Formats: sequence, structure tokens, C-alpha cells
Amino acid sequence: MSPHQNIPDTRVQKAFQDFPDNVRAKLHELRALILRTAAELPEIGPLQETLKWGQPAYLTPETGAATTIRLGIPKAGGYALYTHCQTSVISEFQLLFPDELKFEGNRAVLFAAGEDLPEGPMIALITRALTYHLRKR
Repeated sequence: MSPHQNIPDTRVQKAFQDFPDNVRAKLHELRALILRTAAELPEIGPLQETLKWGQPAYLTPETGAATTIRLGIPKAGGYALYTHCQTSVISEFQLLFPDELKFEGNRAVLFAAGEDLPEGPMIALITRALTYHLRKR
């Protein structure tokens, strides 16, 4: 079974199919990490997978707990996880993981095509994004 067959939204399936071959598997890996992390956070409610700006996006419409997470390809190549630039998610992680992660301003964590995902820091970042508005209330 190909990885996109478990993506319910056909538009999101297509977005994954359209990613370059050299990063598609890594983006699927990031997607799986988002879904697994969300499943361990019952307080955020159901996670919605959709498209925003043509990119796979993950949000919590029922509770409003999350700031949107998006997956995509930065202009410089490789792959990236994006959060809303007006949140503090990325800037906080720049302080926590200055050497472990590469950032694009206050909006993205960047990865080279062949680079392994640093699972621990990424779970922490995804958790922070998925619960962002719960802490702001």
C-alpha cells in the first residue's frame, strides 16, 4: 500500500503525490509524527487534515487548540514544517534547539532532502503547535 492511500482527503493525497520524489517519504514521515502526536493529546479534539495555501495542513477546528501546522517545500529545497508566523512556536524552539534544528525566520523548521528527522525535538514542537491556544486562554 502506498503511503497516500491512508489520506482521506483526495486533495491532500494529490498534494503529497506532487511533492518531489526526494522528499515525499520524509513529508509522509512528518505527517505520521503529527498524527501520532495528536492522537496522544485528547484535549485538542479531532485533528483535521486539509489544504491551506496548497499545502497539507493540520488544525483543530472543534476546539481551536492548535495553531495550523503545514508541510511543504521551501524555496531553497528540502522540506519544511511551517507554523503561523505570528505565533511564538518557532521562536521558542529557536531558543531551545539552536543547534539541532534549522529555521526560516519565525515560520518554519527546515530539513535537507536526505536529513533524518530529529524526532524528539519535532514531537515537542508539534505538541506545542497543537496545544498553542490552550495555553493562551
